[in-house]
Amino acid sequence: MKPAVVTALVLVLVVPRPAAAYLKFGVTAGGRAVTLKWRQIPVRYFVSARSAVPGVAVADFEAAVARAFARWEAVPTASIAYSYGGLTVAHPGEDDGTSTLGFENHPELDRVLASTSFVIDEANGTLLESDIFFNASFDWSVAAAGETGRYDVESIALHEIGHFSGLSHSALGETELRAGGGRRVLGAEAVMFPIAFAAGSISGRTLRADDIAGISDIYPTGDFSQTGSVSGRVTKNGQGLYGAHIVAFDPATGDLVGGFSLTARGEFSIGGLSPGPKVIRVEPLDDADIDSFFDASTPIDLNFRVEFSSRLAVVPRGGDSGAVELSVVSK
Repeated sequence: MKPAVVTALVLVLVVPRPAAAYLKFGVTAGGRAVTLKWRQIPVRYFVSARSAVPGVAVADFEAAVARAFARWEAVPTASIAYSYGGLTVAHPGEDDGTSTLGFENHPELDRVLASTSFVIDEANGTLLESDIFFNASFDWSVAAAGETGRYDVESIALHEIGHFSGLSHSALGETELRAGGGRRVLGAEAVMFPIAFAAGSISGRTLRADDIAGISDIYPTGDFSQTGSVSGRVTKNGQGLYGAHIVAFDPATGDLVGGFSLTARGEFSIGGLSPGPKVIRVEPLDDADIDSFFDASTPIDLNFRVEFSSRLAVVPRGGDSGAVELSVVSK
């Protein structure tokens, strides 16, 4: 079996738009891009009664996904909430009005650990149903400290529940190419990074600053209005650069929050930032497959060098830093 590196198979259109944090799922409604989100909260979910695989009983699976849902719900600047409806005989992926999580055997998807699908009201972008299947063709574990050679249910569930809630991928990770193909994760600063840690790792159980900014941007509380943002423009040879990855680093806390330049002019906006000075970096999107972030037909320029802003961007409470200009050159 090939190494599993892709943790989500995205089944909806990703609509890039200049917004806080990182990419969100969306549809085009009435000629405009609409962010996918749940309007009825708490979001009710069910677990398939068939969710048992070697080493993971149904009750173990229920508990692991419940912990993952609770981590997203505990974000203080986000209003998202979830409600467990119990066991169901339904399978994940059925268009039945019920959001179901469970195991399904898909050996043909030999690099997909789990997948999230949606049923959407295309008139307004409301999520009506979201299912998550976990690929039973892999070995799984719910052990507190992880288990060698087995993928951690809670870690993968945490990533997929981010999709379930409307988030796309974060690019805050570092990888290296495997000799036999695919990539190995060296480090990630977001649960929503699209490539999984190796089997046995539980490093994906903790939400990071980038994840928190993303979920808070979709479901903000009043406290989220006290955070600030950095905005600006990325250019190459005087022209706007679309699809560049921009990172705001907080030297006081070590937090990283990323975003993308998502207009033809190379404009970006990164929200959910704590007040204070930030180091701004722009880099090519080269640590994961482009189609983990954008439609495969979208032309993304990777031929430029990493660049830092010549000055610190000072983020005010509840406001924006002012335009940051980033100019890059070819490698």
